[in-house]
Amino acid sequence: MPEHACAHIGALVDDGARIAAIRPVLLSAPYADPENLEVRVALPTGWRTTGLVEVTLDDGTTGLGEGYLAVFAPHVFVSTVELLTPCLVGRPAGDLAQRYRDMVLVTGYWSLQGAARHAVSAVEAALLDALGKRAGVPAYELLGGRRTDGIRLYASGGDSTSPAAMSAEIAAVAALGISVFKIRARGHEVDKTVWTLEHAAPYGVGIAVDMAQNLDDPGQSAADALAFLDAVGAGTRQPVRFLEEPLGPARAHEYPALRRAAGCPVAGGETVTTARELLERMAAGYYDMVQPDATVVGGPRQTLAVFAGALEHGVDPVVHCWGSAVCQAANYHAAFAGGGRLAEWPLPAYALRSELLVEPFRIESGRLLAPHAPGLGVRLTPETERRFAFRGDAVYRCLTMMPPAEPGRWRAG
Repeated sequence: MPEHACAHIGALVDDGARIAAIRPVLLSAPYADPENLEVRVALPTGWRTTGLVEVTLDDGTTGLGEGYLAVFAPHVFVSTVELLTPCLVGRPAGDLAQRYRDMVLVTGYWSLQGAARHAVSAVEAALLDALGKRAGVPAYELLGGRRTDGIRLYASGGDSTSPAAMSAEIAAVAALGISVFKIRARGHEVDKTVWTLEHAAPYGVGIAVDMAQNLDDPGQSAADALAFLDAVGAGTRQPVRFLEEPLGPARAHEYPALRRAAGCPVAGGETVTTARELLERMAAGYYDMVQPDATVVGGPRQTLAVFAGALEHGVDPVVHCWGSAVCQAANYHAAFAGGGRLAEWPLPAYALRSELLVEPFRIESGRLLAPHAPGLGVRLTPETERRFAFRGDAVYRCLTMMPPAEPGRWRAG
């Protein structure tokens, strides 16, 4: 972590607790519904996998963390956690900075950026959870304390393949009191975007657009994204609240030019696996909204480093959290400690977003209220492991072809 970016993080309590055991856990659960495009093209069984790390301290206290890698490569996640385990067992649990350095030394030569960072993320969150439980305080207290009592949420979903299903999503967003709904719309889905902007407006819900270019290489260009925005603007007067991941990986250098011309905030960063790279991107003017994920970027402390850099560069930090409740909790606790003003709320049904919670997340008038449970407020029981045992066919397929647009489906009416 860049030293200048972590000065605000509070000192962790090191009471002598040591790491007794580390265990990777894979769970699979039904995800979304058949009307969801992500299910149709990437999760045809309708099941999705979550990868957890369970840390046990020498007094028996356990903690949970999550690495997003397991959605795509579950066995790689397990093997990486097993590789890290010998360098951690027996070491002091409270010195998170040193434990992070240990894990980077073990994995850095071959994965200073990339897959191993997800496993590092999971271990750090699990340690934070266990230490919070041991101390009897929420995890954000170990990260310097809460800097806000509530964080506005934007709802995240919008991959429905029919107007009826999208209408149901809009109604669910409005029922939560959330005023911004992020949909998925690729460059050929102008009609879908216009339809949703028009139909959400009567509910008082604005629409943001995730163009889902983070897996496309080279992906679309800044000119393609601007053409999309122009076409949407020709179809409706409703504004796009923000545009997320509009450029492919090979064209990320076009972000500054896109920001200057887009006419709406530009967001991204969820796939970046180091705080340093996100700091460099912010310094270069890539984003109006930076989206670190504590299950990807190296853990909650690295997420806070991004928050500190965002403050320095005048960028809004908005945590990305598309995993289970453990992913959500790790990100939300970092956001509460970092003074976040906005965070993602995943909309598709996924049992592991409720099953793993000690207490439900509290949402009032579209704002997430600070949790009170010790640690991250998560738990794993033998019953949960039995009910949601890993399925080998619940692995995200990235090599997919997007279906062509269906003429007339999303026309106004």
